[in-house]
Amino acid sequence: MERPDLPLPQLYAFVVLAEELHFGRAAARLGIAQPPLSQQIRRLEDRVGHPLFARAVGRVALTPAGEKLLPAARGALSTLTDGLAAARAAGAGRAGTLRIGFAASLALTVLPGLLRTFREQYPEVQLHIQEMTTAPQVEALRERRLDVGLLREPDDDPDLSYRTVLTESFVAVLPAAHPLAGQETVEAGQLADSPFVLLPRHVGPQLHDQLVDLCVQAGFQPRIAQRAVEWQTVCALVEAGMGVSLAPSSIARLRLQGVVFRPLVGTDLRTRVVAGWHRDHASPLIERLLAVLGDLGHREFR
Repeated sequence: MERPDLPLPQLYAFVVLAEELHFGRAAARLGIAQPPLSQQIRRLEDRVGHPLFARAVGRVALTPAGEKLLPAARGALSTLTDGLAAARAAGAGRAGTLRIGFAASLALTVLPGLLRTFREQYPEVQLHIQEMTTAPQVEALRERRLDVGLLREPDDDPDLSYRTVLTESFVAVLPAAHPLAGQETVEAGQLADSPFVLLPRHVGPQLHDQLVDLCVQAGFQPRIAQRAVEWQTVCALVEAGMGVSLAPSSIARLRLQGVVFRPLVGTDLRTRVVAGWHRDHASPLIERLLAVLGDLGHREFR
């Protein structure tokens, strides 16, 4: 970029004098005496190499060079003013871009309220929202491709910080025709003879292991017949009769014909949803989002 040749104070003095066309009024508007104003204009004219004002007794007028410079000077000052305002807003966490990742199931719980509240408080912030499973979110946060992640049961990572925002119990996901569908609650051990539809372990190792442990604690190893990355797909496969599943209780908010959700009893195990961010971040926007999450409070979903 070429180094600008015209200092901004001289440009500002030039614009004010061009608007007033009177040294006394321009000096008063600038809050300086007339001699310093005259010196500013002479220095600017020396830089341009041509007179910018035609001076006569009791009369000041723009020269052709001054007329050409005026719109450019106004544009430069306006751009600087806008840039300074934007920089101050970004530095204070009132403007800028925030990249948020979220696990799909959180669209059923914490995500809508968080986004609505944050947009109401910080309307100038652009939110880039990306649906991602847990393991890819952890990688994106580590590589700073995401600013904040809303993820379920992430692995510990020395580069990341976490804050719990939601805990959930579990439900059994059953085809409507399943013999247990008529019960009000289900114990994990009652599912021992049924095939299972589960998430692949690589998309959420901790949650996958929690679901398997629920079965192991009930005395059996689940027989996994199908795997699916998204909970809606898991439920669709259950509806199709491919098996049963266990899921966080918020999944019961999905409305699919042919699928029933029954609270899982006989266990105190809960699954945890956290906000995650890079430990070394320097973004006030992240702090603003975490503050909104703090105001919303930790929730227990059953």
